[in-house]
Amino acid sequence: MSIILFLAVAAILVAGGFLGAFIWATKDGQYDDTYTPSVRMLFDNPVQSPEAKIKKDE
Repeated sequence: MSIILFLAVAAILVAGGFLGAFIWATKDGQYDDTYTPSVRMLFDNPVQSPEAKIKKDE
């Protein structure tokens, strides 16, 4: 019987930890931008050769 109480308390502590981490991430702004990551692969980024970078820096 004591092992069941220990497991119940451990489960509540683990669930509370995950809830705290979720609230912390939400308040920190982790989930603010949900649109950009889904369409980022649709944007065409031009690939520059190393020679073009050197000429651009001069």
